[in-house]
Amino acid sequence: MHTDLCDKFGIDYPIYGFTPSEDVAAAISRAGGLGVLGCVRFNDPDELDEVLNWMDENTDGKPYGVDIVMPAKVPTEGAAVDLNQLIPPDHRAFVDRTLEHLGIPPLGADSARNEGVLGWLHSVARSHVDVALNHRIALVANALGSPPTDVIGQAHEHGVPVAALAGKAEHARRHVENGVDIVIAQGYEAGGHTGEIGSMVLLPEIVDAVAGDAAVLAAGGIGSGRQVAAALALGAQGVWMGSAWLTSAEYRLGARQEGKPSAMQEALLAATSSDTVRTRIYSGKPARLLKTEWTDAWSAPDAPDPLPMPLQNILVSEAHQRIDRAGNSKVVAMPVGQIVGRMNEIRPVADVVDELVSGFEEAVSRLEKLR
Repeated sequence: MHTDLCDKFGIDYPIYGFTPSEDVAAAISRAGGLGVLGCVRFNDPDELDEVLNWMDENTDGKPYGVDIVMPAKVPTEGAAVDLNQLIPPDHRAFVDRTLEHLGIPPLGADSARNEGVLGWLHSVARSHVDVALNHRIALVANALGSPPTDVIGQAHEHGVPVAALAGKAEHARRHVENGVDIVIAQGYEAGGHTGEIGSMVLLPEIVDAVAGDAAVLAAGGIGSGRQVAAALALGAQGVWMGSAWLTSAEYRLGARQEGKPSAMQEALLAATSSDTVRTRIYSGKPARLLKTEWTDAWSAPDAPDPLPMPLQNILVSEAHQRIDRAGNSKVVAMPVGQIVGRMNEIRPVADVVDELVSGFEEAVSRLEKLR
């Protein structure tokens, strides 16, 4: 399991692991892949700086990357308009009513509230880039397509390649025109923000579309070595994985009793590949989530339509905090892909990587016998 990207990044395996957890990201890098830390949870650039200092010290000198969320320009951002004022009262009433019905208690008076979900705003994402480039990052990835060309240029000035997710071949071509170095072909099966084309169709389309002008990583439906082998056979130079790390032993985000899975992890362990839904309720853009009582409530006849990004984030940010702290596995608000059906146990990151490598080798050996 070795491609040109391994040499480019100085990694053992072309496994790129996206995660909001610095513990998981560091473990992926130490295991021979490239851990990519999701930055959207950092409202305060100083907090991100502190976490990246920790990453610098806990990756054994191995490379890691960051993932930002830089949406299209928001007309109200930067103006004297409070985005909270743009949220209809009926939407707020629906969220309050739903949380009460689901038995989700309010946050305590001493609990910090993630007001505004600032990490989703374009201006804050730019601050994430500024902070990250002061560290020894090896990659900047953008979850919402091409970053602005000046941001791409800024990264390139620091010798850092840029990756962008694409759900269509035309998106991939546009990324290359904008200067993106790596296109992440994210299929319909993937967790989080995802398009409408399945990976088996999308991946070769994007490989052909960029025609060697950019490397391609495969994302969506990858959780085993066999699937890594399939991705490379379709022309990818590596894989981009996010969901598979949510049930790793190192995952520390969220309410969790010592030595026990979190409620979120319990929900994932029990889920099948049919237990996800693609919806706009998480961020305002289509994203695949675990199907729970929370997502069911938003599909009820009395539910309002989700708001556009970033207003939907602002609307549900405190609700997500309350759901997380409630520790109820039936009420979880978590992006995850259809690969969740294979996520059936809590394992260390190193074991996941080892199985990806051994499964890849077994698949290749099996194919060799068919020649």
